[in-house]
Amino acid sequence: MEEEFRALLERVWGQLGSPSEVRAYQGVLDLLRDHRPAEHREDLARILVEPGRPLWAREIAAYALGVRGDRRAFEPLVMLLNYRDPVSCACAARALARLRDPRTARAAAALATNELRTAYALYPIRLLTELRAPESVPALLSTLNRLLAAPDHYWPIARACVEGLGVLGDRSAVESLNAARRHERLRPAADEALAQLSGTATQNVRPTSSA
Repeated sequence: MEEEFRALLERVWGQLGSPSEVRAYQGVLDLLRDHRPAEHREDLARILVEPGRPLWAREIAAYALGVRGDRRAFEPLVMLLNYRDPVSCACAARALARLRDPRTARAAAALATNELRTAYALYPIRLLTELRAPESVPALLSTLNRLLAAPDHYWPIARACVEGLGVLGDRSAVESLNAARRHERLRPAADEALAQLSGTATQNVRPTSSA
């Protein structure tokens, strides 16, 4: 079982407050067993749309369908990717990466660049890095450049952009990474990213003063 999904199940178990909720939880888990995969997949898909289902049940069903490549999970997973709970976001990102839906990169880019949701952009950014899609570099550059110019830099989000640009290895990021070096809290990640782009940590990098 993947770490993200285990964390989700542990969180859900800790929130159950009644015997009926425990029975419902066990019932959803029973659907994850593969001895009747086709039938169970349909049951999981129904959980996504049935009225009255708790969010945790939809989360588990969406993850299970996503990692099996069932595109009915796409919209719930995108919603969870930008959710306020990091465990939900991590699970959604893992499932979307496995789902391989062609809409995923565009959706992740829209979430990563949404100025109103910057605080929740970490997992969309990480997913874009993993996908290596055409949308990945433009979205990371747009977000990083905006954060470098903003009064509130959202350091973890900016750092994720820097790290992702290093992994993606596109030299169009050099100027933005040099700008990131001007901020002490981003400089180590920016140096590493530039090293990944150029082969040496200091190539084409001018000394800068601390911000």
